[in-house]
Amino acid sequence: MFEVAVKMLMHDRTKFLGLFTGIGFTAFLVTFAMAYFAGFMTRGFALVSENPSGNVWVMDPAVNSTEATINMSDASLGLVRSVKGVNYAVPFYISNVTARFPNGHFQSFQMIGVDDATLSGTPEPENGLNAALLHMPDSIIVDSGGSSGKLQTPLHQKDIWPYDGAHLDAPTRKLRYGDELLINDKRVVIRGLSSTIPRFPPRPLIYTTQSNFKRLNPGENRYITFIMVKGEKNISASTLADNISRQTGLKAITSDAFKRETVLWFLVNSEDVGDMINMIILAMLVGFGVTGVMLYMFTYENLRQYAVLKAMGASSKQLVTMVFTQAFIGVIIGSGTGIGVSALLGGSAASADFPFRMMWFAPLLGFLGVLIVSITAAFISVRAILHMEPGIVFSQR
Repeated sequence: MFEVAVKMLMHDRTKFLGLFTGIGFTAFLVTFAMAYFAGFMTRGFALVSENPSGNVWVMDPAVNSTEATINMSDASLGLVRSVKGVNYAVPFYISNVTARFPNGHFQSFQMIGVDDATLSGTPEPENGLNAALLHMPDSIIVDSGGSSGKLQTPLHQKDIWPYDGAHLDAPTRKLRYGDELLINDKRVVIRGLSSTIPRFPPRPLIYTTQSNFKRLNPGENRYITFIMVKGEKNISASTLADNISRQTGLKAITSDAFKRETVLWFLVNSEDVGDMINMIILAMLVGFGVTGVMLYMFTYENLRQYAVLKAMGASSKQLVTMVFTQAFIGVIIGSGTGIGVSALLGGSAASADFPFRMMWFAPLLGFLGVLIVSITAAFISVRAILHMEPGIVFSQR
């Protein structure tokens, strides 16, 4: 009966292609949506990902993500460095600032201050420039942070810091080495543009030294947002984190744990993520509906063939087995095609800075999704087969 089921499935090429297209579309939709979501979440903890040398992150005990933070005192750095097993510890200073462009436009940036001596955490600028240029006075490195069209400065000299007011409609070009901005009425000079991991939500970034960071953010009592720690070879990251937490009273967790906490924070607190999840669920329901309806229609339109088989002596169990065999074949071929197309298109999109990350659960959920829907549709279809009379083969319907 397996051979008969396969021949029945492939007999009508139009229905055959329609069924597999529907199943493949659902698998593609689910897989792509989950990989798209994972891509956005990866951007959420980009600060941790772009600093793989540190395996422990230290922060205020109330902090649960890289997005919502509160600063620590400068004394916290000394406390962390005094813990046994710490090889090195470098601070990160993070704040949100508004920069004024030479033509009068302004733009919000996330400013990241790094250790003056080591510059640890600074991305390498493009065009062969060196991060050591930050040691020059008033220097910064800028990054688009996943945004688009935010780093534009006047094209013509007459529109740069004009005396007759802002030239907001002046033609612009992309920022480059040597351009100037104003932050809190203080001059900064761009010493390079970088291309780090895009952020979620997208926002332009400024990297500078600790001393310049404090100059641009006066009046603060606490500056250090995170401390990135590297342990000695004979101590694990989790053990080192426990030691730091116990001895300093600060929160210390491994890089992987910090990434998980950041994702959880976004899931709970971000309205953008909630809207994204709702859209994904809606798209998945549409895809599931298409798959279920097409599989049910395929079975229903072949009732006469099942009636012939039943009249020839096929048992109800054999007919049910045929329906589930057809559904399972559809799942295998359709989901394989859909997941493969998703991986190919997603890989191409990811190379163009599209937030796509194919993690292990994306294809698994894609396969399980169409499998559950197909089995459900098969169960519904079986009812019509079990209640049919062999005599319908002679009807005109």
